[in-house]
Order: sequence, then structure tokens, then C-alpha cells
Amino acid sequence: MSKLILGVLASTRGTDLQAVIGAIEAKQLDAEIACVLSNRQDAFALERAKKHGIEAIFLDPKKFNSKEDYDREVVNLLNERKVQLVLLIGYNKFLSQPFLKAFRNRAMNIHPSLLPAFKGWDMNVHEEVLEAGCKVSGCSLFFVTSEPDAGPIIAQKAVPVSEHETVESLKEKVQRAEAEVIVNAVRLFQQGKLKVQGNRVRILG
Repeated sequence: MSKLILGVLASTRGTDLQAVIGAIEAKQLDAEIACVLSNRQDAFALERAKKHGIEAIFLDPKKFNSKEDYDREVVNLLNERKVQLVLLIGYNKFLSQPFLKAFRNRAMNIHPSLLPAFKGWDMNVHEEVLEAGCKVSGCSLFFVTSEPDAGPIIAQKAVPVSEHETVESLKEKVQRAEAEVIVNAVRLFQQGKLKVQGNRVRILG
């Protein structure tokens, strides 16, 4: 089994990226991150990449006429680096057809709730979970499709919500679950054990 080449799209701190880097460095994953690409110059994920000798790319959306043109360049950059699987880690841009076609069933996004409940973005999701009085939250990893937060779910992990939970403490809990789910799913992908059928993912034994 040859080494899996990963590409990462990130717009924020990239906390989950650290977990993937750690798993690779600890030889728990036979993979290599070819590049971390961001639409934001100040994304801390780019700093994480540089610290570990990973190519960090800022691609400025303002230099492109359309979302499609931007995504075509993203695809070009990933293909040039022979990326086999793309991880979206806090990436805050909706992906258009050029990307979705090029990386169909080869781009995973992590979301901080048990989908299909509580779609949306980051801290807002945790706030909604707490306001709804949920006793359980968690994370969902799914293959990216044209519909936001609605692609075939690869894996989910639940975490308990305590009586005195805050948005920050819940986020920390969920991020620990996210790290575990992502690393495991990358391993399953590399082993050829993820099979997409319609909007479902079967994990082969």
C-alpha cells in the first residue's frame, strides 16, 4: 500500500490539522500532506503547516473573476501535487462544480454536530446545540457535495453535553472527537474500505 497524498483546505486555526500531522509523525498514518491551501492569508493553519515543513499556499479569491475560476486553480494546485484525498478543515468557502467534479468522493469535510441536525458554522452550531438543551452533540465527517453539510456521511462520534457546558468547553470536546474521526477515516480511505452508494457510505470489512 503506497503512501497516501493529502491536500488540506483551511480558513481558520486548523486544530484538526494538528491531529493529522501528529498521526503521520507518529507513523499511525502512512500519509503525507502535500500542501495546506487557504483563502485567508491570516489563517493559522498556514502557520501550522510551515512549522512542520508542509507547503503553505495562500490563494487570494480577489484575484479571480468567479468562484469557478478560483476552484479551477485550487484543483490545478492539488493535481500538480498529485493529491489523492482532500481534507476540508474549517474551510469557509462553498465549493463549486470544477472542484466537486475533480474530487468527487475524494474530499472530506468535518462538521461540529451530529448531522443532519445543526447545520451551519463553528461557534454558532455549538450555541444552537446548547440553546436546544441537547444532552448529546458530536461531529460528522462526510464527502463533500454541492449541498452544504449534506453529503454522504462517513463517520460520526457523539459526545455528552454536561449541565454546565459552555460553547468553548463543548467545542473542545467536539474537536477531540473530530481528530479521532478524521484520522480513522483517512486510514479507511487509504485501505479502500469506504464505498459510496447513493447518499450512504458503506465501510467494508
